[in-house]
Order: sequence, then structure tokens, then C-alpha cells
Amino acid sequence: MSKRVAEQINSFRYKGEPIRITFGTLVMTALCVILLIIATFTQITVHHPYIPYDGLYYLNQDHTEIEIIKHFMKSYDYIPQIPMIFFIVALMGRKFGITAIVVYIILGMFFPIFALGGGISYLFEYGFGYILAYLPAVFFAGTLLKGRTDYLRIPVISLVGVVTIHVLGILYMLFISTLRQAPWEIVSSWISSQSGVQMLYDIFFTIIAVILGKQLRKLLWIVMC
Repeated sequence: MSKRVAEQINSFRYKGEPIRITFGTLVMTALCVILLIIATFTQITVHHPYIPYDGLYYLNQDHTEIEIIKHFMKSYDYIPQIPMIFFIVALMGRKFGITAIVVYIILGMFFPIFALGGGISYLFEYGFGYILAYLPAVFFAGTLLKGRTDYLRIPVISLVGVVTIHVLGILYMLFISTLRQAPWEIVSSWISSQSGVQMLYDIFFTIIAVILGKQLRKLLWIVMC
């Protein structure tokens, strides 16, 4: 690696050197919008160990080893839309990250690219607040990621960003439910499904997404500049 390239990487990594607006960066921003749409309709099944509430009791019973393993494994159907948001901002930076999300929202006002469809009427859907919350979350995360960012700060950045989305999403949901005069049972069910255990998965996968985005950004900066 030449000295010049090494200096460029260090400048990018530690001084927050921005990616310039070029045809390539505009194409990358468009690709990020496509990635966000794909993530919206992608569902992955996550398998991981966990401790059930009846764990000790279950171990004292007569079960086979396979049954015990299955009992202590949890499966969760996860949609990686929020991690994709933070992958984009880690990859492209705050400016291009916000641009990609704004384009995504505008397209959603005309085409069914949101999870439950699209169109102007989607403004009154319970989940639209989470989409709007992407903007302040990306702004905060992009600001914190700008400049020197060690890997110990990434979990904090991910936590702040994800919590911002869920808190604002819940507040918007409460606002829409008030307009609709919806029963609390329906509202609490929505909150539980959107911001219950989902939030923990969002934080975990967002940390991974930010790390991957930062690593790919180094290569992208060299190619685009």
C-alpha cells in the first residue's frame, strides 16, 4: 500500500473525511434505497439459545438430549429493516443516509414499498411513525459516527439510534390510536409486536450492521474519491 493511500485512509478514518457528491455516490445512494426496500420484505429466522422460565424444572424431567436442546433454543422471525438503516448511514454517512431515507419515504407515498403497503393513507398507519423516526435516528447516529469512532462506542451509538426509532414510533402510534379512538388492547398489541423483544434484536443486529458499514466505507471512499 502506498504512503498516499495510507494517509487517505487515515484521514477518512480519523478525521471524518466526507464522501464527495459524484455520479458514483448518487448511484450508491439509489442502491441503498433498493437495499432498504429489500430489507422491508425480507424475513429471516433467527435461532439462538435462551433460558425459558421453566428451565430448571424441565431439566429435572426425563427428556432426551434432543428435546432439551430444542427446549432451550428460541426461533424468532426477524425483519432487518432497522439494521439496514444504520448500515446505510455507516456506509454512506449522514448526508447520503438521510437522502436515501427521504427518497424511500417519498417513493412510499406513491408505491407499496412499506411493510403494509404505501400511499398517502399510510400516514395514518400505526407503523408509519417508525419510518419517520429513521430520519432523526440517522441524524444522531451519523453525527456520532462522524470523525474518530472506536468500536467500543458502536454499541452506544446503536442503542441510541434504535431506542430513538422505537420511542418516536410508539409516540406516533399513540397519536394515531387517539385519532382513531382505538381500544387499548389493540394499541398495546401493536406496541408489543413492534417494540417488544424486537428492540433487542434490532440493537444486536444494528451493532453488526454498523461495523460492516464502517469497514465497507473505507473501500468505498477510496473508490469514489
